Amino acid sequence: MNAPLVAHDLVQTYGEGSTATHALAGVDLTVAPGESVAIMGPSGSGKTTLLHCLAGVIRPTAGSVTWQGTDLATLSDRRRTALRRTDFGFVFQSGQLLPELPAVENAALPLMLAGTSRVEATRVAAAWLGHLGLAGMEKRRPGELSGGQAQRVAIARALVGAPGVVFADEPTGALDQATGAEVLSVLTSATRDTGASLVVVTHDAGVARHCSRTVTMRDGRVTGEFLAEAAR
Repeated sequence: MNAPLVAHDLVQTYGEGSTATHALAGVDLTVAPGESVAIMGPSGSGKTTLLHCLAGVIRPTAGSVTWQGTDLATLSDRRRTALRRTDFGFVFQSGQLLPELPAVENAALPLMLAGTSRVEATRVAAAWLGHLGLAGMEKRRPGELSGGQAQRVAIARALVGAPGVVFADEPTGALDQATGAEVLSVLTSATRDTGASLVVVTHDAGVARHCSRTVTMRDGRVTGEFLAEAAR
């Protein structure tokens, strides 16, 4: 059973003195097991910095992020990197697939990096590609896929390791509206089916409506939150 992901009084400051920039200014956030949370706000509001802190990509200047009873800031860089291969999954705006690898190997990468054999990793990855509507496309390289198909490969890559939390940073930003809605539906359904929590950074209210809760940010602070039902 996954534990909640808890951020307490997060502060992230870049620079010093009068030139210091406060990207986060005391953020509290709890993401429950299986919950999908959209983080919304204008450019510069701190939403991507918050995602990076939650995922252990950066250590906050102050405050804590706790996952499975451990403050991520107390872990070594190596341990946090390992955590991002096992407990956390990621979907980015551009997919960030390796162009020289076929879809199945792109999706299998987290497992292979974690020590799973190539045969087993590609077996699991192929099953996920099939589940996400890409059966028969396992050998296609990213350049042979549409934008929506490439994002489905990225979703498979995020889920192959059975993570507790999936982080998505503007996952539909490079897609047209119809394809973006399709990809968000696949992403939210897949994470819900596996019991993983989902944290989506977006500036698009249409994207946020796919999540069970929306948190709004401005100037490094949480300014409000509401459940999906209240947004309709």
